[in-house]
Amino acid sequence: MFISCSLGLWYSLKIYDGLNHNILIQTKMINLSKNNLIGPPKLTRFERARIVGARALQVSLGAPILAPLPDAVVDPIDIAVIELREKVLPMTIRRTLPEGTYQDIPLVDLLQQRILH
Repeated sequence: MFISCSLGLWYSLKIYDGLNHNILIQTKMINLSKNNLIGPPKLTRFERARIVGARALQVSLGAPILAPLPDAVVDPIDIAVIELREKVLPMTIRRTLPEGTYQDIPLVDLLQQRILH
């Protein structure tokens, strides 16, 4: 059961039955503005490696290729890197803090150049 708050926060409670089994796991989501991201305002090297690996697996299993490729490129990892560079992957990054709060950030927002004023 989720309870909505007027600030855009989502909470759920942790409920146990008599045998100490989790029925409902505690989750929280904080809806932050684009200027207050959890973590750095760009894609980290760990996120980049995870995205390239996941996309390369999808391509190797027959997923459609989303970006135009040169004729010489056939390796799934190279295809995934090109798709990431072309910003055509419809993915979302979930950044989680230790207390359970998280923020879903579209991949396109993390790939664009940030201009600081």
